[in-house]
Order: sequence, then structure tokens, then C-alpha cells
Amino acid sequence: MIRIGILGDIGSGKTYIAKSFGYPVFNADYEVGKLYKKDRKVFLKLKKTLPKFIHIFPIRKGELSKAILADKKNLSKITRIVHLEVRKKLINFLRRNKNKRVVVLDIPLLLENKINKKEDILIFVQSKKLDVIKRLKKRPNFNNDLIKKFKNIQLPLDHKKRKSNFIIKNDFKKNSVKVNVNKILTKILN
Repeated sequence: MIRIGILGDIGSGKTYIAKSFGYPVFNADYEVGKLYKKDRKVFLKLKKTLPKFIHIFPIRKGELSKAILADKKNLSKITRIVHLEVRKKLINFLRRNKNKRVVVLDIPLLLENKINKKEDILIFVQSKKLDVIKRLKKRPNFNNDLIKKFKNIQLPLDHKKRKSNFIIKNDFKKNSVKVNVNKILTKILN
């Protein structure tokens, strides 16, 4: 099984690029969202850790945002609890797809949490800063301070770029993305 890890900035289009490969995708953000909505065990752990902020199940992102903005240590407390569960989901995903030729890992903190393996193919999604900012501002819960806190726990983009086997310039146009993805897939599969 070939594992492709997608790297890039917040809002650079990693999820769109991941889906463009046409292989099974593990989307960590989607899994986290499901945990917040459906996993009572995660709720109870977060409520115990952050009793001033976490009150209602399903977990509301607004409560988490307030906790993170109130104290930067709260972000690492949240990630410690949530990432443990996301790792379990990743292991199940890999088990379910063990006979697939390729799987794509759309995990924002792939390198930071040392989830990648040495033989993984890493692809860096590069987007123009103005395009990224425009896209982020369209998100319903856009909060610049929150985004800065998330960026602070990430490795520098230059480091991720250097570690990558390929770079995709994402201009947010379907045709050019498909062409770039196909070029990379051809190189990987041959």
C-alpha cells in the first residue's frame, strides 16, 4: 500500500487535493467533527479537562474556540485527548483499506504528531496567500486569532515543503489540479 500524505497551510485546499487522487482518503478534520458530535467519551474527557468551557453534548466548536482563545495551553490539552481517538480511527481506516493500492492521508498535523512513515509520499499543497485568506474568510466560524493559534502548533511551511516529495500549486481550478494530480500519480505508480 502506498500512503500519500497531504501537507500545506490552513485553507490551502488540502482536502480538495486529497479527494482529487480518487483513492480512499482519511480526513482527520472530518473524523474530529464526528468525535465532537457523537463520542460521549471524548466529551466527558474534555469536560473534565476544561470544565469552564465544555458544557453541552454534542460538543460545540464555539466552546472549544473560547477555551483555546482563553489560554494557549488549552489547545494542547484538547489535541492530546482528540488525537488519541483520531489515531485509533486512522488505524481502523488503514486496516479496512489494506488491500488498496493507494490511500491518502489528509491529516493537518501529520508531521507534527509523527503519524507519517519514512516511506510515505508527501505532497505539499502550495496556494497563494491571498487565495487562502479569501477562502478562510468564507468559512462560517472564521476567527483570525484562532487560526494564528493553530498555526503556532504547526511546523513552518518551508520545513513541510522541504520534506515533501512533490509540490502541487493549487490555483483552485479543477482542470489544473487534475492535471497535476495525474502527473504525480503517474510518477508514483510507475
